[in-house]
Order: sequence, then C-alpha cells, then structure tokens
Amino acid sequence: MTDNGTILSVQNLSTFFDIEDGTAKAVQNVSFDIKNGETFALVGESGCGKSVTALSIMRLISSPPGRIDSGKIFFRNHNIFEFPEKQMRRIRGNKIAMIFQEPMTSLNPVYTIGDQIAEAIMLHQKKSGDEARRLAEEMLAKVRIAEPGRRLNEYPHQFSGGMRQRVMIAMAISCKPSLLIADEPTTALDVTIQAQILDLLDELQQSEKMSILLITHDLGVVAQRADYVAVMYASRIVERCSCGELFNKPLHPYTKGLLNSLPQLGAKQKRLNTIAGNVPEPLNFPSGCKFHPRCPAGCNDKRCQTQEPALKQVSDNHYAACWYAEGYEK
Repeated sequence: MTDNGTILSVQNLSTFFDIEDGTAKAVQNVSFDIKNGETFALVGESGCGKSVTALSIMRLISSPPGRIDSGKIFFRNHNIFEFPEKQMRRIRGNKIAMIFQEPMTSLNPVYTIGDQIAEAIMLHQKKSGDEARRLAEEMLAKVRIAEPGRRLNEYPHQFSGGMRQRVMIAMAISCKPSLLIADEPTTALDVTIQAQILDLLDELQQSEKMSILLITHDLGVVAQRADYVAVMYASRIVERCSCGELFNKPLHPYTKGLLNSLPQLGAKQKRLNTIAGNVPEPLNFPSGCKFHPRCPAGCNDKRCQTQEPALKQVSDNHYAACWYAEGYEK
C-alpha cells in the first residue's frame, strides 16, 4: 500500500513478452514511488524497459505476446491490476494520462484536432458536444497554440512536430489527470521547441497540481526538471535517488558512465567518452550483473559474473544495485 503522500507505487513489476525465439524479459523487479506534485524521471538507453514500464502502468501491454508476469501497481492506494477493464478505462486518460513518443502516430489522421480532444472530454467528463468543443479550444489556448478556434478544425498533418506535441499535451491534460506520463516528450524536436515543451509541462504541473513520470534518455532534461530519478539498464533499475544525489554522487558504474559521456562546457577533449560494448538483448541477458561485460570495475570479478546484485539502500533515500557501490551491504 502507499502512504498519503504517494500517488503511484510500482512494486516488483515484471513484464515479459513470449515470442517465437523465447521469452523477452523486458522489465524485471522494477519498484519506485511517485509523490504528489513531483517529477520522477526514468532514465536509460533505448530498449532498457522504460516505455514498457509506462505501458504496464497504463495496462496497455498487448496480450499476447506481452504479459505482466508479477508485481503490483498502486494508484491512490488501489492495485490497478485488480481493476476490471471497464474501471481501468475510466482511469486511463482521465486520472492517469500519457503523452506518447511520436504524436503523428498517436493522432488519428482522418479526424480533426478538435474532434480528438473533445472525444476524451465527452467520454470522461460527460460533457455535451458543444461544451467539449469549448473546452478543447480552451486546452489548445492553454498550450499556447495561436488561433485555437480555427485550428480546432484542422487535421494533424497541418501541424508542425512541435505543434502536434502540444496537441498531445492538450489531450492529456483535458481531463485534469493526477498523474501525467510523458514518454520522451521532446524526441525529434529541435532544441528550441524542446525547451518550450518542457517549460509548458512545468507550467501545467504547477497550475494543475499534477505528478509527472518523465521518461527520457536525456540527462540534461533530468538535471533541469526532475525531483527524483531512477536509472534503468537491461530491464532493471540499477540506481534510484534524488536528482541532486545522482549528479553529485553517482554510485553505479553505469550511471557514472552515462554522466561521464556528457560533453563538458569548455573541455578540450576531442572525442566524447563512451561506455564500451553494447546493450544486451532481452532474450540473451548475461548471467550475474547485466552490466558486468561493459563494466570497468567488475568485469574480472567472478561474483559480478555469477551473482546479480539486488537494488539496496546504501544511504538516505539512495539505492544502488552494484557489489562495488559505496555503502552497499555485501
């Protein structure tokens, strides 16, 4: 169960995909809490399980081939895995909303923007068509789209990438959700538009009192926007702590590698630092610590090769999954 300050609690979530070549363990034993009004960032390389975690929270994993193998997710003290689908539909898009990675594939090309925003309002808030259109126009104005009354009648292809992302945000906040899941909300946008979208999310979070689960691979975004951070690698969370702790005192070698790969302002280095090796496939994870084939600290340590370290608390609200992490109980 969650405490009064926690809106979402993910507990030991594991999501698998049964495919022809075997079982892909996309997410394994993932746990984290999101407090009321905070921004929680889920960070990691492509394929580490971030988006699958978000889809599991929304109960949008297609079955088959996907399945929730184990775990619980509490939203306002209720385990959403126990909800019948009809009840989950009342929560999805209403109490918990999601901004997907690519807005052009999320918006229906044959319906106007106004119809698509109004549909969610009529479904969840039981408003009339005219009232839903009025609220849809209000939402477009709120995300700073010029001439919202006119643009309600336009189609997705008539909007730029940044504008389509604003439309997705307008749809997501139209029912005033308590939790907004933003899955790579600035992917494929130029730097100026990225900053505008993130500033907009900040403003809406303050005005609507939302919590945000921010899924990203951009540590620069995390540094500016997040309160707490979980770093994922190969289906598991390997480090979890406050944003300040992550940047000031990273404990896991993967986290250190990510931070070390960032370009340094004024640095004279000719090439960026990289993490050696490749991300393992979910069908063929290495034994022991999944990072050990790429890790400079434990690549020759038999324990790292054979025993996978659990995510453990190593200091106040700072967790790591590494045999060599400072303060890790061996």
